[in-house]
Amino acid sequence: MRKSALMLALVATGTVSALAAGSEDDFKAAYAAADAANKEAGKLRNQWTTTANTLAAAKKAADAGDFDKATASAKEAEALAKASIFQATSEKTRWKDMEIR
Repeated sequence: MRKSALMLALVATGTVSALAAGSEDDFKAAYAAADAANKEAGKLRNQWTTTANTLAAAKKAADAGDFDKATASAKEAEALAKASIFQATSEKTRWKDMEIR
């Protein structure tokens, strides 16, 4: 529930674009940004499996030559990775609020 609400917020703010550019260079740039964000999430030990699946879908679409779909998937994967980073950093100290006193 939380992830879907977060994704909806990201789409609403324009972080995830349904209309992506269609060149191979655009895909490579989007994929590199998504991969870097996913690695950062990994350093925080909060990689989402949906991010890995979306990155794989982007790679598969690029291999098939569908750079519109590949770029859109890569941008979605970047948004997911950034959301997981946000989750990891915001919940780092939030557990203290839940402590029974």
